[in-house]
Amino acid sequence: MSIGLIGKKCGMTRIFTEEGSSVPVTVIEALPNRISQLKEKTNDGYNAVQLSSGNVKKSRMSKAIAGHFASTKTKPGKNINEFRILENDQNDYKLGMELTVNIFEKGQKVDVTGKTIGKGFAGTVKRHNFSMQDATHGNSLSHRAPGSIGQNQTPGRVFKGKKMAGHMGNVQRTVQNLEIIDIDIERNLLMIKGAIPGHPGSDVIIKLAVKRNDQVITINRRTDSSPAEETSKDTSADSSPAEETSKDTSADSSPAEEAADKKVESEEN
Repeated sequence: MSIGLIGKKCGMTRIFTEEGSSVPVTVIEALPNRISQLKEKTNDGYNAVQLSSGNVKKSRMSKAIAGHFASTKTKPGKNINEFRILENDQNDYKLGMELTVNIFEKGQKVDVTGKTIGKGFAGTVKRHNFSMQDATHGNSLSHRAPGSIGQNQTPGRVFKGKKMAGHMGNVQRTVQNLEIIDIDIERNLLMIKGAIPGHPGSDVIIKLAVKRNDQVITINRRTDSSPAEETSKDTSADSSPAEETSKDTSADSSPAEEAADKKVESEEN
């Protein structure tokens, strides 16, 4: 149970590794994700974070949704999703906090949820991968027909769940254990290995893989260098002129040493 992100599928491309092999990836743009509500076990019965993504005009919102954002005093968004969290992680999140792709790390495994592409009304061959009937040998009408769908008087009905022709696609599906190949923090992009459900431009939800319990999400991770690193850099930069001065001093002292050596030699002679 951990928080995720709401994103938009941009399309697919490929990334070349250092070894020269190409990896097919899906590019996901993480829309501005803001915390619009915090749910607690004492009031709501469970702990969760509600996220809204993107921006929406007030004229495009219903009164109920507009009232919800007004009560929480947060910026309105298009999509609203909930993510269950642990009670110990409740203090890590604040109302109105914005989340970006830097909550994930390169190499992590994620689950991506989206709506598949709608195919309309489809037959059993396309929808359920049925085999076709004979093209010849007396069969002139039922090439793609499903065949028998049940028995006669007993039981005298068609069982529920029988695979038949019908609407195909446009259903929610989740693809598990996809690897994050690369992260573009500046453009808020995730490059995930493999294909995900939905057409380009559709909304998807990215969460840590439920089958990988060894992964964690870090909130407020710094993307730039830490203050300690900057201090060490400044110290090293300040020390370099001193080192140069010491080098120059040693270089200037060498002629004096040579003169002293010559004087000692002349006295000995």
